[in-house]
Order: sequence, then C-alpha cells, then structure tokens
Amino acid sequence: MTSVEFRELGSVDYLDAWERQRELHASVVEGGPGSVLLLEHPPVFTVGRRTPDDEKPLDPGGAPIIEVDRGGRTTFHGPGQLVGYPILRLPSHVKVVDYVRRVEEALIAVCAEFGVTTARVPGRTGVWVHADDRGPERKVAAIGIRVRRGVTMHGFALNCDVDLGWYDRFVPCGISDAGVTSLSSELGRDVTVAEVVPAARRHLTDLFAWGPYEPTPDYEPRPDPAKRPRIELIRPASVG
Repeated sequence: MTSVEFRELGSVDYLDAWERQRELHASVVEGGPGSVLLLEHPPVFTVGRRTPDDEKPLDPGGAPIIEVDRGGRTTFHGPGQLVGYPILRLPSHVKVVDYVRRVEEALIAVCAEFGVTTARVPGRTGVWVHADDRGPERKVAAIGIRVRRGVTMHGFALNCDVDLGWYDRFVPCGISDAGVTSLSSELGRDVTVAEVVPAARRHLTDLFAWGPYEPTPDYEPRPDPAKRPRIELIRPASVG
C-alpha cells in the first residue's frame, strides 16, 4: 500500500496554493514523495483552458477571476468548501481517466458517510446528487486536474457549507441544465469542512493505494457541454 501524506493548510490564497502545487510537483517529478494538500480558499473564480468568455462571471462580486492550466471550465472556490490538491506520481497501471474516477469514488464514499447518496454522471466529471422532487441533478463536488510528466496537479472541491449564492454569478462548468448543491443543503444542517476532513483523508488514502475497487453504479449519461458545437452549421438551401 502506498503511503499518502496529507497536509492540512487551513485558508490559503489561491495563487499562493498554486505556487505551492508547482513546487511540490517539481519535487515529485524529481523523485520526491507525493502529498495531498487539503485547504480552503477565500472567494475566487478559476477558469480552465477551454473556457469561452461568455462562461466567465460578468459580476464576480469582488472575487478575482484566475485563468489556470487545468482541464474543465469555470468553477468557484470559497470558504466552506474542502479543496484537495493531490500531487502524486501515477503508477504505470493507473491512467488519467482511472485517476479521476478514483477521486470521484473517494468523494462519493465521503458523501455516503454523511448520508448523502451520490454517483457519477457519465459524460460529466464530478460527483452528483440525483434529480428528485427538490430539483434537477446537482453537483456537490467538482474535479479539474492536470497530469504532467506522470504527476498530478489541481484536484477537487467538495461543497460542505459553502455559500451557494456565488454559483448564481456564472454557469458552473458550462452546464446550464443542472444545479449545484452542498452537503449542508442536502442534509438541512451545517456540515463544516473540519467535520469532513477525516472522512476525506480516509477514503482518499484507500483509493490512492492504487488497488482494485468496486465502482459505485453510475447515473444516466449526460452530454458534456464542452464537446458540443459552439457554432451553428448552416446547410445550403436545396435547389428546385
């Protein structure tokens, strides 16, 4: 079993955490040990490399908008959200997609431990609560990663008791036909980051041992908006 070191950092400015990620990434590339950073951020919007301008917040409410070198589109980080940055060398038998699925599975297990049933939605990265009489499918955890030279960067954000009003300022991850939620919203009580950290450490440790695991059954597939055509195809009019 691989040993995983966790570093709980409290609240850290996004740019400071990003620089710390880069330093750790360089160390792991050179053969150093991997780590998982667990922290919170002051309010900030981050946009991935494929984010079109019309999906960036028009009114960010004073929070900075930072372009980053991860996959995915626009997301929000703020107090009440557990952010995790695994900086790990992937073993040869673990491909990038499998790594993402392992992060999802760990977060699904965390949610289950608190009594919130979640799963994956094929075609849409992250962890989701199924549609019910309270609303459509809604994301409780977002994932955006980068793997360079076999070592991971960036990671996940699990909504614990974050202010969901921030998500009204943009289209999260470019998905307009679904919602965003938190553990607190689903359970009707405050669920703090500090309360969630021990479960996150436990389940991430299990999945980052890189052994086989039984994946949670998926919800129904949904298309990824990032893969839809963004221009209208105009066909020539028929003649005659």
